[in-house]
Amino acid sequence: MAELPRDFVAQQIRESVSVQQSMLADSGLIAEIEAVAKLIVKTYRDGGKVLIAGNGGSAADSQHIAAELVSRFAMERPALPAMALTTDTSIMTAIGNDYGYDSLFSRQLEASARPGDVFLAISTSGNSPNILRALASARELGVISVGMTGATGGGMVALCHHCLKIPATATPRIQEGHATIGHILCASTERALFADNTPG
Repeated sequence: MAELPRDFVAQQIRESVSVQQSMLADSGLIAEIEAVAKLIVKTYRDGGKVLIAGNGGSAADSQHIAAELVSRFAMERPALPAMALTTDTSIMTAIGNDYGYDSLFSRQLEASARPGDVFLAISTSGNSPNILRALASARELGVISVGMTGATGGGMVALCHHCLKIPATATPRIQEGHATIGHILCASTERALFADNTPG
């Protein structure tokens, strides 16, 4: 078996850093992240919750963000209501069997979302059919929609109140950008709601 070239490893890191630098230079993206952070804080202050969904790696990102909100991110504080729509296998297989995979998230939003809640939809392509259907349902339900996607935005752009587009087209680089944004949103929420809990 061929050895993994050190240059390959370094190149992967360079590509990741390059995307992060592009995010930092994108004033429009930074402004949108700030707007979404304020939106999430307002949602919690108004008694709402955050629902999150995605497929594959984006499903894992959904669960990651929900865990940081419900448990904690960087400080001791009360739990925040957040739900990843990717975790209950009985619900997901029932919906998939009875209504089809494209209804996987929209059906769950119908059951759990309320007007004023935030739906965070994650799709690296912006074209995942079950995400697009969920975004359409969110609009009908009066739920505020936030998309996280790649450079092109795909079909989700027209269905979101806010769309956070990572300036990249390679799926791994987009996912790395999503992880960064997820952490920023969690950190910003904690700081805004629980500043008095900060040590020192």
